[in-house]
Amino acid sequence: MAAAAFASWMLSQEARALLTRLGLIKPFVLQETMVPAAALSTAAQTAIESYLLEGRRVLRRQILQFLEWLDTPEGRQASPAEAQKRFVLLRLRFNVVLSQFDLFNEAMSQRSEAETGVWLAGLDVAAQDALALPGYFEPPPVVCYLARGPGAAIRRARTRLPGGGDNPVAIIRIPRERMIGSGIASSLIHEVGHQGAALLELLPSLREAVQAEPRSVGSEDTAWRLWERWLSEIIADLWSVARVGVTSTLGLLAVVSLPRAFVFRPNFDDPHPSPWVRVKLSCALGDALYPHPQWGRLSRLWEQFYPTEGLGAERRAHLAAMEQSMPRFVELLLSHRPERLRGRSLAQALLMKEERQPARLGALYREWRAAPALMRGASPSLVFAVLGQARANGTITPEEEGKALAELLRYWALRSTLDTSAECAAHVRQAGREAALRLSPPFQQAFND
Repeated sequence: MAAAAFASWMLSQEARALLTRLGLIKPFVLQETMVPAAALSTAAQTAIESYLLEGRRVLRRQILQFLEWLDTPEGRQASPAEAQKRFVLLRLRFNVVLSQFDLFNEAMSQRSEAETGVWLAGLDVAAQDALALPGYFEPPPVVCYLARGPGAAIRRARTRLPGGGDNPVAIIRIPRERMIGSGIASSLIHEVGHQGAALLELLPSLREAVQAEPRSVGSEDTAWRLWERWLSEIIADLWSVARVGVTSTLGLLAVVSLPRAFVFRPNFDDPHPSPWVRVKLSCALGDALYPHPQWGRLSRLWEQFYPTEGLGAERRAHLAAMEQSMPRFVELLLSHRPERLRGRSLAQALLMKEERQPARLGALYREWRAAPALMRGASPSLVFAVLGQARANGTITPEEEGKALAELLRYWALRSTLDTSAECAAHVRQAGREAALRLSPPFQQAFND
C-alpha cells in the first residue's frame, strides 16, 4: 500500500472511531438516575441538552465531510501531512465536545445522590427566586451543584465556554461545607448577584462613577482605587444583603473567619475585598438598606474577633482610610442609576421594601413558628432572610434551622416538579382541544365527554 493511501486509510479509521465514540454520548435524560424531584428545571434541561446536541450534530457533520473528502480526488492527492492537519482539528473539536459534556455532567451526576439531589433542586428554585428582577431582564435557568473547597463560584450564563459557544445556563458551585442551615444563602445569593450584575451591565457605569469621585492624593486615593478594584465582588455582596438581609452578613462572617494574617491582608491584586473590610462593608450596606442596631453590633463583634491593635502603622492607616471612605462609597453605590434600570437607583431596584426589615422578619418567624405551613407559601429568599434573622436574634437553634431548611429544600424541589408536571398536562390538554376543533362535531363531542 502506497504511503499516501496508507495514511488516508489510517485517518479514516480514526475518524470513524470518533464517530463511534460520539454515538455513545446519550442525552442526560437517558442516563442520569434521579428521582423526579431532583431533576433540573425544564428550561435548564432543555437549554443544556439543546446546546450539547447541536455541538454533537456539528461535529458529526464535520467528521462525515472529512471522510468524504478523503475519497475525493483532492483528498487522495493530498499529502499525509495535510490530511493529518485536518484530522487533528477534528480531534480537538471532539475533545471540546467531551469536555463541555463533562462540565454539565459534573453538575448533573449529583442529582442521583440520595437527599443531595433533591436539595440541589431546591437550591435551583431558591437561586432562580433570588435572581428575579421583573421588568429589567429575562433570567436564565440556574443549576446548582456541590464541590470540595471553601469557595463558591459561578459560571455565568451567556459567557464563553471552554472551546467556544455561550453557556446556556448559570452554573453555581456551592462548597459542601456550606450546606449547614441558612448560611448556604449567603454563598448562593452572592453568586446569583454576579449573574444579576452582568444582566444589568452594572460594572462599566459603576467604575466610571467611582473613578469620577473626588479624592485627595494619598491614602484616600488608594481607598477609592481599591473600591473600584473590588466592585464585582461588592455588587454580589450587595445583591445578597438586599435579598436575605443579615443572613448574608452572618454567612460571610463564617466564610472569611480565617487566620489573622489573611483577614488583614490588603488584597491589592485580588478582586475580593480584604476580609476585615468586607465584613465591615456588609454591615454598612445592611444598615443603609434595612436600618437596625444589629448591624452595629455585628460590626463591633467583628472588631472584637479581629482587633486592629498590634498591626503596623501603615496597615492601620490603610484600614482607617477604608472605613472613612466607606459611607461615601455606600451612598454612591446605592444611589447609582445604571441605564438598564431606566432611572431607578440600585437601592430602589434591589430593596425588598418592608418585608426584609429586621423587625418584620422577626415577626414573620413568630407567625411561622405558630403556623409552620405558612412558611411554605413564602418565596425562598424571604424564608432564608427570616431564618437568618431568627438565628441572629437567638430565637432558633442551629438544629432547628438545619431541620427546617432541609425540609424546605425538599418542598421547593417537589413543588417545582409538580408545578412543571401540571403545566405540561395543561399544555397537552389544550393541544388536544385545539386538535378536536378540527374534527367533525361527533368527534368533538366525544373528546369533550
